Amino acid sequence: MTSGKIPVVSPDDQKVTFIELFFDLVFVFCVTQVAALFHGHFDLRTAGGALLVFWLVWWAWTQFTWALNAANTDHPAVQATTMVATAVAFFMAVGIPQALGPGAFWFAAPYVAVRAIGLLLYYRVAWTDPAQRRAVRIFGLSSLAGLVAVLAGALFGGSLLYWLWGVAIALDLAAAGVGGQLEGWNLHPEHFAERHGLIVIIALGETLIVAAAGLSGAPRNLETIATGALTVAVTCGLWWSYFRGARGCLEDAMHARQGAARSCLARDIFSVVHFPMLCGVIGMAAATELALAHPGESLALGARTALGAGAVLFVSGTGAAIWRCTGRAPVARFLLPAAGGAAVVAFGHAPALAMALLLATLVALALAEGRGVPEALDHG
Repeated sequence: MTSGKIPVVSPDDQKVTFIELFFDLVFVFCVTQVAALFHGHFDLRTAGGALLVFWLVWWAWTQFTWALNAANTDHPAVQATTMVATAVAFFMAVGIPQALGPGAFWFAAPYVAVRAIGLLLYYRVAWTDPAQRRAVRIFGLSSLAGLVAVLAGALFGGSLLYWLWGVAIALDLAAAGVGGQLEGWNLHPEHFAERHGLIVIIALGETLIVAAAGLSGAPRNLETIATGALTVAVTCGLWWSYFRGARGCLEDAMHARQGAARSCLARDIFSVVHFPMLCGVIGMAAATELALAHPGESLALGARTALGAGAVLFVSGTGAAIWRCTGRAPVARFLLPAAGGAAVVAFGHAPALAMALLLATLVALALAEGRGVPEALDHG
């Protein structure tokens, strides 16, 4: 079948395809690289730097996800373009360890290239739809200042890098604020929700990978095995809180809206709110690696904070997304993680105890929602 016989615009019933999964593989590496930035140093400067780097990684991924939502991913040109973007993103991932130092340009340049490829692909797909073409053009022009700020920060380096990349984040959010209010994006809710569900799976899977790496060098004893088992259980609890408790609600809310209301909702609950959620998972992964590498040692305050705050960011992030969708605040998703996170910081000196406190929090959340969960959230 030739490309001329295949429309470049996505069909309404498009599912996630193999080329998108292939593109996501490089972001598994990106998440690993960002988690490695901590290297056991859980301080504000390290966390701030990791936050800046992960935002750029995240924004490159999420912008390309919008483009592939509009594109027919069975089209050969779309597949070839996505492969090129995957190759460029690979070099972006390779540059992450030096992104905050002298090698910042070798991270920033591929990042800007991935963003540019995504915008060009989106503009090509939108060519036959004036409203969509206008939306992509305005968003693209609004994004230029943020891209310039990233390159400038990489070239100047030092403290200016932190400031300019912080400005870039603000400019990205401003561009999203402008773009999301435009008509013509024509988002496909099921495909969009599925793509973001897969990136959550990638992040949760990274927790298990990092945990296994930490566990592999630890002595085999009861404490190590218990800590490892509790870590897996906590990861399962995070999966449950998202896929059983939130994902269906988010997709239904997308289906219930049209036009600019749908694009604004997608921007808020997926492109914006999923970022702190995944930051929480990365923080937990980094702290978990330390906990499993030294299960018999006391967790330092920074590691305990990363574990507790990570759970709060992920679970309360899903609560914020549900609140945005339904107008009803899921109180348990704010109160229980806050209590559990505080308990981890205060009492979770032993890695096994810290994991047990997190698991108890997630089990309590599942029981609190249970069959009494609001009808809009009951997709079981």
